[in-house]
Amino acid sequence: MKRLPLSGAVLTGLTYLLTLLIFFPILWMVLTSFKPEQLALVVPPRIFVAPTLENYMVAFTASPYLEFLWNTLVITLLATLLALVLGVPAAYAMAYYPTRRTNGTMLWIMSTRMLPPAGVIVPLYVIFRDIHWLDTYLGMIVVYAGMNFPLVVWMIRSFMLEVPYGILEAARLDGANLLQEFTHVLLPLLLPGLAATVLLCFIFTWNEFFLAVNLTTRQASPLSVYIASFKAAQGDLFVAKMSAAATATVLPVIAAGWATQRQLVAGLTLGAVK
Repeated sequence: MKRLPLSGAVLTGLTYLLTLLIFFPILWMVLTSFKPEQLALVVPPRIFVAPTLENYMVAFTASPYLEFLWNTLVITLLATLLALVLGVPAAYAMAYYPTRRTNGTMLWIMSTRMLPPAGVIVPLYVIFRDIHWLDTYLGMIVVYAGMNFPLVVWMIRSFMLEVPYGILEAARLDGANLLQEFTHVLLPLLLPGLAATVLLCFIFTWNEFFLAVNLTTRQASPLSVYIASFKAAQGDLFVAKMSAAATATVLPVIAAGWATQRQLVAGLTLGAVK
């Protein structure tokens, strides 16, 4: 079917418009972070103002931003690692040793990812209170690892199904044990998919707010809670400083996505998302 030039131009224009609409809130946040506080909420909005770095200096030096950043890094990295440690073996078993209950088990695992957090927060809070996991690294790492576990199993299993089982059998005939089979044969083939999975788990954990604000108070609170506390505690007068803190918070995620975009695209097109 021959494509009309006009339709291609319209689609390109709609794509740019949609991209601008999605990116505009981020752009406005960055612009606001460089405005003086008294100009952050003026009506009509002012785009071109004398930029200032005062908001970033306050965010980094006059507030506990670095403490919340440390909490976020520790919780995000360890929760992602724990989800991989638990999810990859489960995906391996489901991909290469399926049983008649595999599909049902997979559906049950994925159903836990679809649960709204508001539906489980009360029993989760009561359990964490009774075992003294509220506002602790351990509690947040476990809950975020559980949140990402279905994603890891689903994606890694899909990637493994793209690898022919005969390759693993050939490695066994050459004398490879299970660990060598995984590290020397399977892992190199799964690297794009594994990178995509790690990046998605990292982003989901880094950005999560609802569970963090309900299960932490100060000692283990991540940056998402810290940014929200700006407005709750100090009101709209400090929107510029909140924008500076938010801009500094999203930069690592954007940088990670930019640096691994090739692996992310390769991984998502390998077979997990069809």
